[in-house]
Amino acid sequence: MRKRMSLLVLVMVMAMVAAACSSDGDDTTTTTAGDGGGTEETTTTAGDGGTEETTTTAESMTPPMTDFGVDLDAGTITVGLLSDLSGPFQGLVGAIVAGQEAYWATVNANGGIEGLTVELEVRDTGYDVPTHVTLYQELKDQVVAIGHSTGSPHTVAIYEDLVADGMLAIPLTWYSGWTSPFDSNTMHHGSSYCVEAMNGIAYIANETGASTIAIASLPGDYGLDSAAGAVLAAEALGLEVVYEAAGGIIPGEDLAPIGVAIAESGADIAFVTATPTTFPAIYGAAIATGYEAAWTGAYPTYSPAYLGSDFAAQIERDWWGAAPLLPWAAESEGNALVRDVMTAAGAGPLDYYAEGFVEAQILEAALRAAYASGDMTRAGVLAAAKSLDEVTFGGLAPSEKYTGTPNEQLQRVSIIQRPSLADIGAGGSGAVVIDPAYTADIAANFDFQSACFEL
Repeated sequence: MRKRMSLLVLVMVMAMVAAACSSDGDDTTTTTAGDGGGTEETTTTAGDGGTEETTTTAESMTPPMTDFGVDLDAGTITVGLLSDLSGPFQGLVGAIVAGQEAYWATVNANGGIEGLTVELEVRDTGYDVPTHVTLYQELKDQVVAIGHSTGSPHTVAIYEDLVADGMLAIPLTWYSGWTSPFDSNTMHHGSSYCVEAMNGIAYIANETGASTIAIASLPGDYGLDSAAGAVLAAEALGLEVVYEAAGGIIPGEDLAPIGVAIAESGADIAFVTATPTTFPAIYGAAIATGYEAAWTGAYPTYSPAYLGSDFAAQIERDWWGAAPLLPWAAESEGNALVRDVMTAAGAGPLDYYAEGFVEAQILEAALRAAYASGDMTRAGVLAAAKSLDEVTFGGLAPSEKYTGTPNEQLQRVSIIQRPSLADIGAGGSGAVVIDPAYTADIAANFDFQSACFEL
């Protein structure tokens, strides 16, 4: 599937929120400039007899070096998105793509990247690894960077090509192995599945006095990186693991027995990492037995759609989330920007748009740094990205660091949230913040030497 970004409608409405883009408190800037090849200065003086003499001089500026995806003559920068628009994460990823489109439309309406307009080339991977690889090969010579690559196995499958091509990619996955320098061509963001599990479980245990935990997850990086963090948390907190099925959630199989087994274990905490489409079968089977516990799992196991389901009251009672982003209605400059831009674009309250903004802001910082260095080749953009000491998001998400050791770069902060039907009634997305910047002791003291789960 090929989708060319259309900006005509959005540009008109983005002008109303232009000021917000330059005052959201993050490290990105909006600059109106020329065509990428220089700027002009005009001076007007009064001559004898009241006549005016105008002299125009051009400030000498060497255009940046380019190779793929940057056309100085056309005034464009082309970025690729390898997105799951028809697979198991289509609802999530579709909103993220919409967030990127809206954010870049706002940037473009405010002068782009030093006068260069950012265009997106979106491809639907269907969450299929071979398709992901094929579409990357078709796209790579058209783009300067991959603005997101959905899925860890999918991104791993193209990683050697990313290195060979000197291509930067932002994985749409929170696998712990993306923290540089383990993967030199990617840019992590948000606490990993592993750290997220540490923070979520520790918070629940401290709040509830829990002593036992059940662990179940999907196979692969998503489920097993998360389960690894849950095991580390249980060990550090002295929680007894009374049921364990790491990697045992297999889509397409009958998942009700897992829910029943969790219920029969009587665990105080049920830690389940699944997809939004597989979790309801597990949770529904468990609560049908009368089981009540504190439930948590890797983002995005939980979906706001659950608050419109038959078990809305139960999920509001049971779920605790450790998320990488503040929800829609949160009070931060970054959230205000998301709400202003997405509302102007006709979108309703949904937290996933914010992920698109975060991804775009990371890449924007890299592109601006590359332009400033005079090197907008793919290698130049990659080098600029890896030179960023801090990228901030106006409070929308914890700031990120891309220099120093892995331990220095590791994101250790999570945002603790609970579902709220009242929040939906008040025009929110259905999530309220319990702690906007929580770091458990185990996460703070974690000596990060390698990925929690090795792919």
